[in-house]
Amino acid sequence: MIKRFVENLEKTIASSSIVLSSNIQKYFGPNGKTVYVKGQIIFMNSSILEISIFVTEFSNTLSIDKYRFQYMDNHGKMHFRYDNAPHHHELPTYPHHKYTPDKTIQATLPSLKDILNEISAIIIGK
Repeated sequence: MIKRFVENLEKTIASSSIVLSSNIQKYFGPNGKTVYVKGQIIFMNSSILEISIFVTEFSNTLSIDKYRFQYMDNHGKMHFRYDNAPHHHELPTYPHHKYTPDKTIQATLPSLKDILNEISAIIIGK
């Protein structure tokens, strides 16, 4: 299951028309039941998505234990970041939340495809 998860991430990145390049590292645990995926995706407008995901396989299910998806313009200014760091207890989706340049809002764990669609709307909308 872990390997299939990683393959699906790579396929999602490769199939996106807005991706210019990517550098994704995968660190598998010794038992093959965990993986830490991190890296960057660079888009056609030179903006960057930083990815950090820690996944565990247990009883034939996958759990995304920790994640961070941070999207920045080509000058490093953040557009948004999704993560599940354990703060913002006030949000009903705790620990999941999304940072925007102006505020922190409730959010759920997004799929990479959803994030790429959000970024595509930003790039094409300009």
